[in-house]
Amino acid sequence: MLKATLLAALLSVGLRAGLALEAGQPCQARNFGADSFVCVCSADYCDFLGNLTGGAEGTFTSVTSSRDGLRFHVDTAPFAQAPLQNSVIIHMNHKYEYQTMMGFGGAFTDATGINIATLPNDTQEVLLKSYFSPEGLEYNLCRVPIAGSDFSTRPYSYDDVEGDVELTHFSLTEEDYKYKLPYIHRAMEMSERDLLILGSPWSPPAWMKENGHFNGSGGLLREMWQPYSDYFVKFVQSYEAEGVPIWGLTTQNEPLTGFEDWFWNTCAWTPEDQRDWIKTNLGPTLEAAGLRRVKLMVDDHNRDTLPWYPATILEDPDTNKYVDGIALHWYSDDWTGPSVMDETQAMFPDKFLLYTESCDGWDASPEERVLLGDWSRAESYAWNIIDDMNHWSTGWIDWNMALDMTGGPNWANNFVDSPIIINKDTGEFYKEPMFYAMGHFSKFIGPASRRTHSSVFGTEAIKVTAVHNAEDKTSTVVLLNTGDQGESVTLDVGDNTNYINFDLPAKAITTLLFPTPEAAH
Repeated sequence: MLKATLLAALLSVGLRAGLALEAGQPCQARNFGADSFVCVCSADYCDFLGNLTGGAEGTFTSVTSSRDGLRFHVDTAPFAQAPLQNSVIIHMNHKYEYQTMMGFGGAFTDATGINIATLPNDTQEVLLKSYFSPEGLEYNLCRVPIAGSDFSTRPYSYDDVEGDVELTHFSLTEEDYKYKLPYIHRAMEMSERDLLILGSPWSPPAWMKENGHFNGSGGLLREMWQPYSDYFVKFVQSYEAEGVPIWGLTTQNEPLTGFEDWFWNTCAWTPEDQRDWIKTNLGPTLEAAGLRRVKLMVDDHNRDTLPWYPATILEDPDTNKYVDGIALHWYSDDWTGPSVMDETQAMFPDKFLLYTESCDGWDASPEERVLLGDWSRAESYAWNIIDDMNHWSTGWIDWNMALDMTGGPNWANNFVDSPIIINKDTGEFYKEPMFYAMGHFSKFIGPASRRTHSSVFGTEAIKVTAVHNAEDKTSTVVLLNTGDQGESVTLDVGDNTNYINFDLPAKAITTLLFPTPEAAH
């Protein structure tokens, strides 16, 4: 097989004049006592995979990351004409295609921007390239809170003037101009893919709510349904006036938390009230403003809300016509299986499903919210993405793209982990195993690719998902080995002639790239 170092040299791409950074540089590993390690990046050094393609006819490319030492390790080899004996078999059936993929990404939270801003300017550039450039993970689908969230340093809205129902005092804030917009602009400049920005509200202005607070329990006052609809329009118009097109909106982040005495920004919505608000106020207001092009998503909560929460909304035809998709979070996935996604998709096949928030460390003890180098969190990301894709999700958005060493800042002390952790004291940042887990999907499953049928025979330790990339007529298969031993694997590419034989290490993620068999075109 072609050695990764040789392939890296062939793929070597300069990143930025004045920076000694090239695609193919190996991870600069550092162990913090976990079962794996982080890769250390600064202005002077960072690992980049490069702009990798699927290779020539009759060959495949594999990219592997593992608990025990690999980070985006690249190999190429020719197809085989027979499967390995006694191997795990991965089968593809190109006749079956399912949802069109939208993409992968993370969130431009206040905390993300605050942390990036602590780095030297050149290091900020390296971090953003790590996520958005053709040499990096090629994120294309990103969420931005509409005003504040818990990952802000304070609770706020875009109009905190009591009783201003005409929204004459509506304005973006310092957080937008310092910590969100500049980094979104830079991501847009360096990305070769269109960046799709999705806005989500955590809370209306406190004076619009029943309890008068950003957090706690309580919903939107009925007389504020129209002013709040106007608030959505002003957000879209304000961001677009700043050169950031808005692709989508969700109606409320986690609407059921507002029925509890919740610690951070929230607003309670029953599905019945949200149904009626959309059809009488929000939908017509967006349409009147010429914003029906913006994708409107409901739910934006855990999948234990399926199918009943979105069904209550979408079964009303007057509401249904304004809604494009159903947004989901992963926080109940351990006790709610993916079959509810299948059920929901069957009920509303014209509405897309999209995972809009996931993160790890949220339920850990305070001292373990951030676990530098922990492989199990990378595995949980890969497991969930595979599971969700195989049950109709069109993409997957991580939560904060960068946090500090404690997993913040967060005004409600709701600290979590992130694929990149920033050490402001040293001016460097750490790529966690989760970063590589995200990249095994985001970089190689392009927008407009179609999921195709895939299945595993011979073990329960390996999970798999597969897509066709229509633009370049290639296929991508992502495999996760959750087991403690390596496996010999044969991928039947689906043409009854060619096979991909390879070794999948223990506790590893491998992405396979190869030309789609002619019969599947």
